[in-house]
Amino acid sequence: MFRSFFPRPGLFFLSAVVWTALAVLVWYTAGEALGQVFGFPPEAPDAAPVIGLGFFATTQFLWFYCYYAAAAGLFALFWFRFSPHPWRWWSIVGSSVILFSTYFSVQVSVAINEWRRPFFDAVQQALSGEGKVGADVLSGLLVDFANIAFVAILVTVATSFFVSHYVFRWRTAMNDYYVARWDEVRGIEGAAQRIQEDTMRFADIVETLGVKIVDSIMTLFAFLPVLFALSSYVTELPLLGSIPAPLFNAALAWSIFGTLLLALAGIKLPGLYFRNQRVEAAYRKELVYGEDDPDRARPPTLRDLFSNVRRNYFRLYFHYFYFNIARYSYLQADNIFVYLILVPTIAAGKITFGILQQILTAFGQVSSSFQYLVNSWTTIVELQSIHKRLAAFEAAFQHRPLSVLDRVEPVADTGLSD
Repeated sequence: MFRSFFPRPGLFFLSAVVWTALAVLVWYTAGEALGQVFGFPPEAPDAAPVIGLGFFATTQFLWFYCYYAAAAGLFALFWFRFSPHPWRWWSIVGSSVILFSTYFSVQVSVAINEWRRPFFDAVQQALSGEGKVGADVLSGLLVDFANIAFVAILVTVATSFFVSHYVFRWRTAMNDYYVARWDEVRGIEGAAQRIQEDTMRFADIVETLGVKIVDSIMTLFAFLPVLFALSSYVTELPLLGSIPAPLFNAALAWSIFGTLLLALAGIKLPGLYFRNQRVEAAYRKELVYGEDDPDRARPPTLRDLFSNVRRNYFRLYFHYFYFNIARYSYLQADNIFVYLILVPTIAAGKITFGILQQILTAFGQVSSSFQYLVNSWTTIVELQSIHKRLAAFEAAFQHRPLSVLDRVEPVADTGLSD
């Protein structure tokens, strides 16, 4: 799965994590000083927020573009020389491009959040009837939003287009890797399905989950400072009173609670998904044999094999029943959680409508990033089952023992347990 596309996957991903952590550490500890050395001085502490397209062209942003290009270029150059790989341009450089475009998309959200405060404060003043805000001010702010939205559309469409090609290249690499070993794996149950369908589904799910997790991490980097700054407007929380960084701590505690809740509720789902693929494969295989052999796929055998399919699906339905109760209850509560913790602040009139909109957006962004597992749990479960199938498939030509489920031929009554 990974060896076909990435050079020496274990070492590659470890080095990527270490290099990323080092680059982030340098950026947050010495980034401003290095920027000044290279002619990118930091913004003045009392500088007004930049609204509109100028947000992406400040000296700080220009310096980050150069810094990221240098860090990504050095990492790629090392791996190009250390372990050349046929797919290195897509797996290494392509990954760097996706990381940057995802970060830029997140910064678009930050730019919109900066726009919310002056716009909604202007709306509040206009609705007060005091005539302090004219139509030209509101129209100008709407034009600023339209400019940012146009950039957001371009970046989103371009990123989606590039990621689709990136993932198909990964699928191509897996396909070529497995097909080259067809003589060794053709005897494994469902070999054709694993090469065609499982690689396709693996690539599709990795595209979905990969972009989401990168987006979640980048969102945290972008919005955590915003949430910390906005915490200065919130002096206390219901029941807890005054605590440090109340908005950040509330988002973290609420997200951890949701993640643990769903992990516990869905603990049985990965195994059931994997077993589901096994019983479906056994039923399909018998039907295929019956096309050429009149003694195979007899009604009693098919009835027994299909009873295994039915039994496993009913187990999935049962476990998903209480899993979905926990999931949707949490997600509905999440819609009002931020309002609950802001009740004392709103009631005291300590914030304007524009600041409220900024808090709602920043809190939602940070909270949803922390809730990555909550929002992606069912997809992660499906990916786990596909990974198990492909891992067992690879064991056949990597001279590793097959898993128990792959060494034992499915029979009419599998004896599967909950």
